[in-house]
Amino acid sequence: MLEDLALKILHLNGELTLRDLSERMHVSLRIVDELFARMRKANLCLVTGMDGGVHRIVATADGRASAIELLASSQYAGPVPVSLADYVSLVEAQSVRHLKVDAAAVGRAFEHLVLSDTTVTQLGTALASGRAIFLYGPPGTGKTTVADSMWRLFETDAVWVPHAIEADGQIIEVFDPGVHRPVEQPDSHDHDERWVLCQRPRVMVGGELTIEMLDLQYSPASKHYTAPVQMKASNGLLIIDDFGRQRVRPDELLNRWVVPLDRHIDFLTLVGGRKIEIPFDMLVVFATNLDPSQLVDDAFLRRIQTKIRLDAVSPADFHEIFRRVCRDVELEYQPAMVDHLMETITRDFGQELRPCFPRDIVHLVCSTARYRQEKPRLDDESLGLACGAYFVVR
Repeated sequence: MLEDLALKILHLNGELTLRDLSERMHVSLRIVDELFARMRKANLCLVTGMDGGVHRIVATADGRASAIELLASSQYAGPVPVSLADYVSLVEAQSVRHLKVDAAAVGRAFEHLVLSDTTVTQLGTALASGRAIFLYGPPGTGKTTVADSMWRLFETDAVWVPHAIEADGQIIEVFDPGVHRPVEQPDSHDHDERWVLCQRPRVMVGGELTIEMLDLQYSPASKHYTAPVQMKASNGLLIIDDFGRQRVRPDELLNRWVVPLDRHIDFLTLVGGRKIEIPFDMLVVFATNLDPSQLVDDAFLRRIQTKIRLDAVSPADFHEIFRRVCRDVELEYQPAMVDHLMETITRDFGQELRPCFPRDIVHLVCSTARYRQEKPRLDDESLGLACGAYFVVR
């Protein structure tokens, strides 16, 4: 596999030094030296010169012919993959269930939000369990924000993510620059460069989720695989937002994950039907504004042991949220105007006090002021215009 990969990279890039080849393969120069000796002996490459004491090589006609044949089977020409066994071992060693979760850490994770002590305790208990969490309640009560904030609990943690893994002769790309955020790497001589040190991943999927996204993604063009969303979220946080509104039915999704949620292992299918077993190691958060009992049956709800309802807020909490929003946009906070606004919301528009209202209304106030080219302020006119634009008159 190493020789095949080296030959494909050499063919696709043209003339390379052995050091260049080492960097592209993410293996040591010593290994590349051994590969070079084997390929040279087989007349697959030849030396064109020296560069800083290192050979510069190019593929021969035989080498190019072999590379074209190899690319027809798989166009993967990236870093050397790690073995499936090594991947499983390291994911288990970095398990999200090993995280230290205590009241102080949970308090810091949610300190930017206005939540009741009961809700924070429920969240802390759920996070300490390391099991799936169900957040539900009316729209605008902060479910997505709360779910996303769970990542703050381990944002300073780092885990190793492989560029790719090899399983049964097939290559699966795992590292995704859109998901994985590399942190400062240790000395390159002290670690296997096939792995990237990253923050614990955070993946959010919504209405775009399909059942196919939960299995290996095989590309007929490139003839290799990319990892499914839950594999990219390994050792981190996976948020299923707007659960119940996906392109996959709720019962179909939970049927697919009945074993992973229970036993923390998942089975992925390769082309041809062979299955591989990987750890299912992440915090899974389902967030929905639909009634959970109408989405799935009791057997599935049992497997999601922690169910937390996020609801309307008290007047005191509404004031505190409003005060923080005003501080963030440098708008003068006026308690009397907020009292008047709460009365308008509940009496004139028949709405409960939801946590999203302060942010949304203040943004409308600021937008109106920007349009008028004047300084934003809280008064009867600005709040009246904001409410008239924001709420639907019934």
